[in-house]
Amino acid sequence: MAHFAELDADNMVKRVIVVSNSDTADASGVEKEHIGAAFCERLLGGTWKQTSYNANIRKHYAGIGYTYDTGRDAFITPQPYPSWALDDNADWQAPVPMPTDGKMYRWDEETLSWVETEGMV
Repeated sequence: MAHFAELDADNMVKRVIVVSNSDTADASGVEKEHIGAAFCERLLGGTWKQTSYNANIRKHYAGIGYTYDTGRDAFITPQPYPSWALDDNADWQAPVPMPTDGKMYRWDEETLSWVETEGMV
């Protein structure tokens, strides 16, 4: 099975659907994204990009509210905080790395710092 994400005019993911491999394959049985995308468009309209559970393509599996970045050819998760920036792997990174001392932390956007949390999650 193949998975395809429908994009709106701003490249935001509207929905993700599963498509049979037979609807993505050429006459030789080889899966091709453009065939699957055309199938989705004929069936439902819209603009479609293939996505992958195991991140073989487009960095992340698409989800509703994610954005497709054409320059990176990647699905981008929603930005968790205004201060965070995308790295080269299309992952959001805090401006300060989280401590690696084994304690639990949460991000505090007001102070732009990691704050130790009490107890277990």
